[in-house]
Amino acid sequence: MPRQPTQQTKPNPVKAARRDPTSAGQRDAAVNRIASHNYFLLEKFEAGIALTGTEVKSIRGGRANLKDAYGLVKDGELWLLNAHISPYEHGSYSNHDAVRTRKLLIHRDEIRKLIGKTQQKGLTLIPTRMYFKNGRVKVELALAKGKQLWDKRETERRRTADREAREAIARSRKRA
Repeated sequence: MPRQPTQQTKPNPVKAARRDPTSAGQRDAAVNRIASHNYFLLEKFEAGIALTGTEVKSIRGGRANLKDAYGLVKDGELWLLNAHISPYEHGSYSNHDAVRTRKLLIHRDEIRKLIGKTQQKGLTLIPTRMYFKNGRVKVELALAKGKQLWDKRETERRRTADREAREAIARSRKRA
């Protein structure tokens, strides 16, 4: 009977596959930067979104825009309107519509809570970001109240004052 070699070989180390940071959930697929400028963001919700295959591929490529989008509760369901997802460049004749109404997937008790809050005067649902979580596209919705022009100016003044205070503290630490 042949003798077994005593030297053990090490198994090859498993290489981590390099994934796209957007697909891996490390980076947002789309962000609505103007939302915090135009609205007071009161409460945030996470919702899934019903998409077609070409829409998901377009979002992975970073071709989504939430600038003019908003959420709407209608007949006990939550919908996302005016969200622009560009057609997939390698798509066929069955490519998706760029601006279509998409259904948001959220628990029924959260929808009931949103119905009560959105019927209050001045409150609306604004999508703030779109991202991947466990391979699925999620949308972060914020319950928002619109800002007046003087609110925007006040926010800008406060931001400037905070920045100047931080810079003054940094200068005083440098001297010491």
